[in-house]
Amino acid sequence: MEQHTDAPRADKKKHTGSCHCGNLRYEAMIDLSAGGSGCNCSICTKLNGMWAYMKPHEFTLLSGEDSLGAYAWGSKVGARHFCKNCGVQCFSRCNLEFMGGDFVSVNMNTLDDIDPSTVKPHFWDGRHDNWQAGSRDTPWPIFTP
Repeated sequence: MEQHTDAPRADKKKHTGSCHCGNLRYEAMIDLSAGGSGCNCSICTKLNGMWAYMKPHEFTLLSGEDSLGAYAWGSKVGARHFCKNCGVQCFSRCNLEFMGGDFVSVNMNTLDDIDPSTVKPHFWDGRHDNWQAGSRDTPWPIFTP
């Protein structure tokens, strides 16, 4: 089990992000060299997001609590949070044992200080619940049923 520490790892740096209209603003400790995760599950396919994962203490919502909406589906182990004004999904809060318990994932497309096209993507086969296969460097074949 990973021990909680407030000291960030040397490879993580503070990045800022926001929704389109600017109501939601956040800071997150992210290691850009780890790349970003994409998935072919039903919601990730529709969002086309790329996600960075962190422990909850590495994420801070700076503003917009009153503009925050949430969407949870299926087994409701997590919720995607979006701006009720512009609709952009900035982050999620989840709890999955295979991910180490509680975590936050940030939509890297909402980071203000990076170009997401410069981040190496890793792809997961969530559509088939095939998490044990690990990630790939290329998208799964045209999201077969």
